[in-house]
Amino acid sequence: MEDRTEGIRRALVTVVNRDPEEREDFEKEYGSNDVFNTEEATEKFEFLNFMAPFVIVRRNKDGVKGILMFQDRPRYYFNFQES
Repeated sequence: MEDRTEGIRRALVTVVNRDPEEREDFEKEYGSNDVFNTEEATEKFEFLNFMAPFVIVRRNKDGVKGILMFQDRPRYYFNFQES
């Protein structure tokens, strides 16, 4: 099966991980309630599928599906978008 998003996602992975940001940087951009380390993210979301730099998730509190972006090192998940 062809992944038509692979080229775009690979480019985004490079951009997201080129100059890794710290948590405080993400919190300034996305808000302190919308940035998660791995432990926090797995408490709040069920992880369904990875397609770097995205992960498809289901929010535990209400079952809403959506997408999070993530940075590899240090690993932070951010920018939840309902789908």
